[in-house]
Amino acid sequence: MQTDTLPREDEETTLPQVRDEEGSLNGAYLAAVSEAIETSDAERLRVLIGDLHESDLGDVLQAISREEREALIALMGGDFDWTALTEVDETVRDEILETIPNTAIAEAVRELDSDDAIGILEDLADEDREEILAALPLAERIKLERSFDYPEESAGRRMTTRFIAVPPFWTVGQTIDFLREDDRLPDDFTEVFVVDPRFCFLGTVSLDRLLRTKRPVRIEEIMGEVTHSVSATDDQEEVARLFERYNLLSVGVVDESDRLVGVITIDDIVDVIEEEADEDIKRLAGVGDEELTDTFVSAVRSRFIWLLLNLGTALLASAVIGLFDGTISQMVALAVLMPIVASMGGNAGTQTMTVAVRALATRDIETINPIRFITREALVGLANGMLFAIIIGVVAGLWFSSTQLGGIIAVAMIINMVAAGLAGILIPLALEKAGADPAIASSVFVTTVTDVVGFFAFLGLAAWWFAIS
Repeated sequence: MQTDTLPREDEETTLPQVRDEEGSLNGAYLAAVSEAIETSDAERLRVLIGDLHESDLGDVLQAISREEREALIALMGGDFDWTALTEVDETVRDEILETIPNTAIAEAVRELDSDDAIGILEDLADEDREEILAALPLAERIKLERSFDYPEESAGRRMTTRFIAVPPFWTVGQTIDFLREDDRLPDDFTEVFVVDPRFCFLGTVSLDRLLRTKRPVRIEEIMGEVTHSVSATDDQEEVARLFERYNLLSVGVVDESDRLVGVITIDDIVDVIEEEADEDIKRLAGVGDEELTDTFVSAVRSRFIWLLLNLGTALLASAVIGLFDGTISQMVALAVLMPIVASMGGNAGTQTMTVAVRALATRDIETINPIRFITREALVGLANGMLFAIIIGVVAGLWFSSTQLGGIIAVAMIINMVAAGLAGILIPLALEKAGADPAIASSVFVTTVTDVVGFFAFLGLAAWWFAIS
């Protein structure tokens, strides 16, 4: 965003840039916002944030303190863009909504598209949500309540109920006149949807085709068939996959009677893709739905259970080491080298597991033979195991002046790398078959396998070698 020049008190005041060259919020801009809030300068604040995109305003809300957020909203009054609440972390949104009367939230919701309104209302307590819905006009309340009847993270929760639907017998001229004259239409749209008298979904007409067709032509003659539609109960991730596969800009949402009840557009799907990717990454690390704005206590609580589970698996690996305490006491070098085998196996297993979990999430694994995938990962593990076996074997042999020790750790490295490759693919597949989420549970099981196999292979081979020597 370039520096703007806007009048203030009959003078020209140069505004600081909202973002710096790297795309981050500009410190000088945030300082100006904070100063306007501190001095209760509502006019200056409107100049600074009045024309911001909701995404930029959301970032500003997250960058300032809780007290400053409350003051900002109060100073902006009716000029505050409530859509920005859909762009902030859930923790920040909850803090903001806690300070605002339900009557004010109801007024704000009336100005929002239904999908944005749902995004704000679904995190509220049931009694607050009911009070807000009761304050809305009947037609708007019915639309929102119907959306809440659908499951969370479904197409019904993501759709907007503001779309353009016309009958098939209308002419192109009638449709264009309707688009020009009706002020209740959505601000942005790319398609006109065609429905019958029962509102059953018949087809779509893109704007470019509509504008290139003569006025007397009937809509049914130029509409495209319904090649892509989604049910209101479909999971939002499946809908996102449909957009990705067919490069869609919008898609109609139908109910169980095939009636058109809403539309999902690409801007909402971009948010879905980001949310799902963010969720998968966090689950792989065992931090749940933790956000940067969460409190210290919330962060501790969300991580504790996962770390406790990891402690249990670490005790299992330690128990394996305890089986060979006599062998370790005979040669201290084993204690020095054994973490290398387990660590390399853990990293290799994580690599395979990440590829496998992603393939399961995107359903890519369904397009190939799983046996091929498993075989490939086993061969990758074997190849990498042999390469690193040579490296660590030479290093260990020279370090401790023992070719036998170098050979032992080399063989153990091969065994554990193959086990890591197999565990990284088989464990996510097994969890998927069992109905569990591979993104949540895979990492702890894969790490356990690579630790146990790595320690057992290395120390077991060493114990066997000492026994026959």
